[in-house]
Amino acid sequence: MTSRIVVTGGAIIRDDHGRILLQRRSDYGDWGLPGGGMEPGERIEETMIREVKEETGLDVISYELASIYTGERMKYTYPDGNEVVFVMFLFNVRVNLDGKLAEDGRTLYFEDENKESLQLTFEVWMKSRSI
Repeated sequence: MTSRIVVTGGAIIRDDHGRILLQRRSDYGDWGLPGGGMEPGERIEETMIREVKEETGLDVISYELASIYTGERMKYTYPDGNEVVFVMFLFNVRVNLDGKLAEDGRTLYFEDENKESLQLTFEVWMKSRSI
């Protein structure tokens, strides 16, 4: 089976405590960063901004390119058998969280239209993890 290349824009969103917003995705149940695939005609920055809004309800205030990942470690096989190789552009992103968090101070209340996010929570990123 041939792999497709999928260009994605993702967001590293930190709260005031330095924790990173993680999204538990409905398509494969894993935790990751908010983001998704580029649509025809979009700039990668537009992709990231659109995906952040769709998946978290948050508006991007500012951003800067943090890193670009691809290669063997970015290969993924979906449950339906489709194989992809991601080219992932990650951005450090600032958003306004005023009034958006639950009482626990770490859960983001938002139900996205497409039900892509099962859960959104700010977590301490372990040094042993890699994005």
